[in-house]
Amino acid sequence: MASDHSHFLSDQIKSLGESATLKMSALARELTAQGHDVISLSIGQPDFDTPDHIKDAAKEALDKGITGYTPVPGLVKYREAIINKLKRDNGLDYNMKQIVVSNGAKQCIANICLALCNSTDEVIIFTPYWVSYIEIVKFAGGKPVILKAPIENDFKVSAQQLEDAITANTKLIIFSSPCNPTGSVYTKPELEAIAEVLRRHKDIFVVSDEIYEYINFGDPHTSFAGLEGMYDRTITVNGMSKGFAMTGWRLGYMAAPEWIASACAKIQGQFTSGASAFGQYAAAVALDSSLETSYAMRDEFEKRKHMIIGLLQDIPGFRVNDPQGAFYIFPNVSHYFGKTNGKDTIIDADSFAMEILNNAHVGIVSGSAFGNDDCIRISYAASEETLREAVRRIKAFLADFS
Repeated sequence: MASDHSHFLSDQIKSLGESATLKMSALARELTAQGHDVISLSIGQPDFDTPDHIKDAAKEALDKGITGYTPVPGLVKYREAIINKLKRDNGLDYNMKQIVVSNGAKQCIANICLALCNSTDEVIIFTPYWVSYIEIVKFAGGKPVILKAPIENDFKVSAQQLEDAITANTKLIIFSSPCNPTGSVYTKPELEAIAEVLRRHKDIFVVSDEIYEYINFGDPHTSFAGLEGMYDRTITVNGMSKGFAMTGWRLGYMAAPEWIASACAKIQGQFTSGASAFGQYAAAVALDSSLETSYAMRDEFEKRKHMIIGLLQDIPGFRVNDPQGAFYIFPNVSHYFGKTNGKDTIIDADSFAMEILNNAHVGIVSGSAFGNDDCIRISYAASEETLREAVRRIKAFLADFS
């Protein structure tokens, strides 16, 4: 038997929670390895391949020998493409020193929190939140303050909730729109109301996670930095993973006030240095090219959304909203808490997810990982056939619970 050496680990790492989405994906793989036919809907990854013109650009970069170290904040070519994109799509003007490219948007958020958070600083996190926000904030030394929004509010925090939560120690606000895990999209009037609150509180900064910008089914995307008075207080985080089906390329970026960008580049210089050279070259081509393939993926996701909402609404007790972005559905399943089929009892969202995985062989994620104990997250980044079969299995398993 192996010795337990956990007492050698730092207090900081022992207090760090494991990513629930990655954990459920690993459990699904384990069941698959045991011979079970598992449908995994637990991870936020488009089921499309990276478009050919982007892959061809990476091959071109390799053939040109663009394989060395890159400047810590990113290749000039890629940062120029980001600047052009922000102007074209968001109406925002940035210079080269305000852009930092990282190994995924996740690293951007970690850099920001490490650069800004002291032990007395409170970080308001709109909830449901992306699974890593709270752990990154805690690891960076900040104090998470959770603002919850239920399904009745389309999972969106109100301006009044924000006003009521702000204290003298509030340093940062983090939210995503379109949102992971709910798919909810804050409208421009809703964001304007939040900005109005912040105009009364001058020393609070905002991390606006816009990684799902191109997967938006409703009104045009609104960047928080474009609202009156918010440009100098907003760090916009985006990347290539979702809108371009480039998850494994690990390319995220931020646009921020120059002093924040400089601090984040300083941190990154000590941790990882710059992202891959040929990946950045290809990402620049992606941003500078037509977005036709991105919008085609968006349209397919919207079709799947309508389909899965209809399927889930046919399961007794499921409460489902109609999200306007991303590729997740976040149904309230609390109807099943405390119910049994005579063999198994569903206690909460955690046990719901495990029962579904172990018995229906469908991988989903408990809402507790995202700050909501009544819900589960289902990714519909899968074929219609796969989604229909997954919901059929879930419905059949739950039919015996009362």
